[in-house]
Amino acid sequence: MIALVKGQKVDLTKQSPSLTTIKVGLGWDVNPSLSHDFDLDASALLLDTTGRIVSQRNLVYYNNLTASQGGVILSKDNRTGVGEGDDEEIMIHLSKIPPQIERIVLAVTIHEATKRQQTFGQINRAFVRISNKITKQEICRYELGKEFSVETAVVLGEIYRYKGEWKFGAVGRGLEGGLIALAESYGLSHLPPMFFEKKAPQQPVLDSNNSASINLSKIELKKSGDAINLNKTSKPLGEIAVNLNWNQQSNQQSGGFFATVFGTSQRGVDLDLGCLFEFKAGRKGVVQALGNTFGSYESIPYIHLDQDDRTGASQNGENLRINGNKVRDLKRILIFAYIYEGAANWSQVDGVVTIKQQNGPDIVVKMDEHRNGLGMCAIAMLENVSDETFKVRKLVQYFSGHKEMDRAFGWNMNWVEGSK
Repeated sequence: MIALVKGQKVDLTKQSPSLTTIKVGLGWDVNPSLSHDFDLDASALLLDTTGRIVSQRNLVYYNNLTASQGGVILSKDNRTGVGEGDDEEIMIHLSKIPPQIERIVLAVTIHEATKRQQTFGQINRAFVRISNKITKQEICRYELGKEFSVETAVVLGEIYRYKGEWKFGAVGRGLEGGLIALAESYGLSHLPPMFFEKKAPQQPVLDSNNSASINLSKIELKKSGDAINLNKTSKPLGEIAVNLNWNQQSNQQSGGFFATVFGTSQRGVDLDLGCLFEFKAGRKGVVQALGNTFGSYESIPYIHLDQDDRTGASQNGENLRINGNKVRDLKRILIFAYIYEGAANWSQVDGVVTIKQQNGPDIVVKMDEHRNGLGMCAIAMLENVSDETFKVRKLVQYFSGHKEMDRAFGWNMNWVEGSK
């Protein structure tokens, strides 16, 4: 085991080519004379070649425990730090990290530090250690000294690529502002405050007429007609993220996570995500890449499509961002996907849509009832419930095009041919 000092670096894979999975253990002690518990949180920030976080799905923290389809996994949230050894752990499967990610920043932040008047000046013996997950052998360790005072976030180290190999560098950089300031320092800004509020485990409330499989972090709507309400709290719904993950089975190439749910590669197919929307006042429309109608999150229609991924190679895929704070205005939203180019072979596309909410578990809808030859799939319907939340209902119905799907669900809009 190598004991590192600030600024020192060590090879991980160059000397151990068989190393594929590492465990990052993070620990700390708190001055026992302090009366309030410290809630410290480990996080991992996945950076691209520019040194920035390209998507909030690449911030692994207490509300998003995994990224890159299991390439980076954070252990459960330890809210007291009581006990010996590692307080929180991050598992990194190096072979699963996509080539677009060049650096993984490892950090610890103090939750609600300002409210509790807590800083890293009150923390003792903080450390990060890297171990071989398979052999359990500790590779290196970096222990922080007593160099911090007012800081509420500390970057302990970085795991990064260098000439095709993975290395670890001890950083030891502190900053004020906690997790919010940490995310902003790497380009992830303008996130709503609720993004950083810790979610208490909640038992989801199912539609009384239908059923779905349940766990605390994910719910799958298995049959067409199954439905569930988004969690209703005293707080606004916030952002609702809809992400399409698709994979050509014959190619077997996968992309990133779901949040984050991310896109994957498929040669010769351009699969697009979109939605129809209807306001309670009667206004109707569509958000999709076709015709460059990408919408807007802050203004009408309060729905925004972030990009047009024409190959499926984008790590983040295509994402619809729905402003749930405008639930009083929206009557219903129909989520759909269509094959813009390529054969309409849905059984080979193997599509999955995941709906992420601020205050509850992910909702998963698999496009598993295939109708090959029809290029349009109505995936799920979001319907207003008492101006407080949305009900999500699985559809997975296939149509020959936009007009046929429109008529089936009573939008009754005028359609013309479009391109992109």
